[in-house]
Amino acid sequence: MIPCRVSLSVIRLALPRNPTLVAKPVSPTLRASRLLVRFNSLSSVSTLFSMPERRPFVRLPTDVYPVNYGLRLKPDLIDFTFEGKLEAAVEVTQGTNQIVMNCADIDIITASFVPEGGEEINATGFNYQNEDEKVTLCFPSILQKGSGSLKIDFVGELNDKMKGFYRSKYTTPSGENHYAAVTQFEATDARRAFPCWDEPAIKATFDITLIVPKDRIALSNMNVVDRKPYPEDHSLVEVKFATTPIMSSYLVAFVIGEYDFVESQSSDGVTVRVYTPVGKAEQGKFALEVATKTLPFYKDYFSVPYPLPKIDLIAIADFAAGAMENWGLVTYRETALLIDPKNSCASSRQWVALVVGHELAHQWFGNLVTMEWWTHLWLNEGFASWIEYLCVDHCFPEYDIWTQFVSADYTRALDLDALDNSHPIEVDVGHPSEVDEIFDAISYSKGASVIRMLHNYIGDEDFRKGMNAYLLKFQHKNASTEDLWECLEQASGKPIAAVMNSWTKQMGFPIIVVDQEQHGSDRVLKISQKKFCASGPRNDENCPSWMVPISICTSEGPSCTKMKVLLDQPETTVNVTNIAPDHWIKINPGTVGFYRIQYSSAMLESLLPGIRDLTLLPVDRLGLQNDLFSLARAGMISTVEVLKVMEAFVNEPNYTVWSDLSCNLGVLSSLLSHTDFHEDIQEFIRDLFTPIGMKLGWDSKTGEGHLDALLRGLVLGKLGKAGHKATLEEARRRFKEHVEGKQILPADLRSPVYLTVLKHGDSTTLDTMLKLHKQADMQEEKNRIERVLGAIPAPDLIQRVLNFALSEEVRPQDTVSVIGGVAGSSKQGRKAAWKFVKDNWEELHNRYQGGFLISRLIKLTVDGFAIDKMAAEVKSFFESHHAPAAERTVQQCCENILLNAAWLKRDAEDIHQYLLQRKAPPV
Repeated sequence: MIPCRVSLSVIRLALPRNPTLVAKPVSPTLRASRLLVRFNSLSSVSTLFSMPERRPFVRLPTDVYPVNYGLRLKPDLIDFTFEGKLEAAVEVTQGTNQIVMNCADIDIITASFVPEGGEEINATGFNYQNEDEKVTLCFPSILQKGSGSLKIDFVGELNDKMKGFYRSKYTTPSGENHYAAVTQFEATDARRAFPCWDEPAIKATFDITLIVPKDRIALSNMNVVDRKPYPEDHSLVEVKFATTPIMSSYLVAFVIGEYDFVESQSSDGVTVRVYTPVGKAEQGKFALEVATKTLPFYKDYFSVPYPLPKIDLIAIADFAAGAMENWGLVTYRETALLIDPKNSCASSRQWVALVVGHELAHQWFGNLVTMEWWTHLWLNEGFASWIEYLCVDHCFPEYDIWTQFVSADYTRALDLDALDNSHPIEVDVGHPSEVDEIFDAISYSKGASVIRMLHNYIGDEDFRKGMNAYLLKFQHKNASTEDLWECLEQASGKPIAAVMNSWTKQMGFPIIVVDQEQHGSDRVLKISQKKFCASGPRNDENCPSWMVPISICTSEGPSCTKMKVLLDQPETTVNVTNIAPDHWIKINPGTVGFYRIQYSSAMLESLLPGIRDLTLLPVDRLGLQNDLFSLARAGMISTVEVLKVMEAFVNEPNYTVWSDLSCNLGVLSSLLSHTDFHEDIQEFIRDLFTPIGMKLGWDSKTGEGHLDALLRGLVLGKLGKAGHKATLEEARRRFKEHVEGKQILPADLRSPVYLTVLKHGDSTTLDTMLKLHKQADMQEEKNRIERVLGAIPAPDLIQRVLNFALSEEVRPQDTVSVIGGVAGSSKQGRKAAWKFVKDNWEELHNRYQGGFLISRLIKLTVDGFAIDKMAAEVKSFFESHHAPAAERTVQQCCENILLNAAWLKRDAEDIHQYLLQRKAPPV
């Protein structure tokens, strides 16, 4: 599954990635425990972050387990209810008079057990444990060891919570509102559709039959084997699907609705269909092309064929996640699947390619071999988040996607993992309410980053060999992290478990400190490691350490690794031979190792010219700048030093480098919105981005490609938002022509133009934008507008945007990005958004309940505050308004607010003086 991208990249400027917001998680400085701040009854900062007690939890008993589910469901798309019949073949492993299953929001009408060759035994009672989402079926006599059949009749509701078996509203081409019945079961919501053993390790086969209106399409994991009139009602048909492979309940799926589709076959004979809203089949062609290229790529990479006869990809109107990897029937948000050749921007194409690559990887890694328990979720998600890039790089080498990985995933994971309130990649999950908390950047982005580091350490050939052994050994079964390490260890002969346990079982990562001395023609490097903390250096005696694969390159071969070492102790000395005194040395070429680097002054000085003259690779220019920015946030160097380095990027041609630079300047701009010299940082941004803006211009040139389109949108948006006069005037001119229908804006220019005119707009601008939103036929265009509405500056208009976020005009899953856009746009917006969330908490929490959208909402709303007392206010609010799925997020946000406040106190005056001095005329 990919969580919705309500985060970093998409809203950065519709960049693809992290369901990605307006800025990276802002985490800077002075160790929280050293901030001698007091909040009312809080005695110290440490009390702010106490973890709640974990809820007691017991997994299902193993005395009865399913072998096959025979499931018949009859949804009612008018009353939003469904009837179900379950006939499950089960195995009783020891005599018992009760069967414990998962069940939530379902009413069981009758239940009975028929032992093989015996007489039916009716259940005498159903004991619901609502808190644990379980039901105990009680029988009057002992169910003897052996095979049998469990029969249950039940009813349930097609809810509006975007989980379980739920309803999704869509508009037909004639303008009517209709409803589809769809599913989202990961992590623990199959139990809302039918009573089941809803744990990933309890696998079974499924025979699914759906009774649906005859004018609707019905889909499930497998192909249709029979479709016949339903005898009791001639307006309905009975659709029977083939038996599934043995699989986990969270991967079961069914969809009933009105759809068009496009179809193709992969080169290895798998039927691929992309289902779209009616009348929009053409918008499925890009995803179809990606999917038909991707299936053979994975088959070759894993040396294991795709195990089902077909795969369907379908766009769902109301969908909380970005996409979900149900075996053979992958569900997507419309914006993660549909591409309009005329109206979709380059970043949307890239996003669709990545999400398709991610979900199809799961067909092997997650579906064929499944994690044993949610503790190992990271293995599914981290792996898919890594290999989606490998796949897109294969399909679209022109995207330079691995450089983008560093900006979108790697640095984002480093920022979150530097917090005291981070968590290890492997989290011991108990109660199902804890599962949603770990669908975060640690499981996905840090998971992907350490797998990328591992792949680099092992080498592609041995990595593939180990992956193949793992998939073959555990196919149709469950596995743990240790099982994968064992297979990779056998394939590579390297100490994989020992190395990787230091990255998955403890939170955080090291900062590698490097100094050098020249000895004749050799360079001696002194390399040490210590834990990197967003709050500054720590020298605890019990400081953790890592087994760190370290690569080294030199100016003679910036793209070649000259030597590799495994740092398995606090410090070491490395001798690099035959290197001239005037040559530079770079640690971590390719920015593959998951750590920050602090060079000695001399080493850093020698590397900086490589930024200006572009001799350092783009990914290394990006990594160097990002490390320095992070060190400044942590109080280890001055922010002014980083601003000076940023000025060296004036000749930078690379989109991803600019993207990361832009993101960090967004963080700084947000921080300085709390000062009275916010305009000075806007001037700095204008100065930095004007030369590249002038070079690119507004219109694409012959021979330009994907990355040029992304860069133009990024730069013009940055200049427009910062109030660059010529950009603002041109944006207004083009916007007027667009609205009047004289000259429609190219898709890649819409976000920057919309953002610019809104940021400097009035009520008429907002009215026009809302009208465009209403007229938009594509969800991508609606989302594009929703994400920038918050830029409007006037307080009364900000309030209008917030009210709009909860209106019928905005799909439930997109409300989060509208509110987040308000919070990320200005100091005024941040205050208004936080008040709005508090005032509407009951409705928002009810809408998103336990899902990860509630965490996204909280993070986007409060992460940008930089006043100590706000941390106490946020903590206090969530103590009285519980959000179990977001407890860790609340703690991280409180920590970030304190870190922001400390950063501001420490560096604001120096930054102000530097920005003033830049403007001063030379003497």
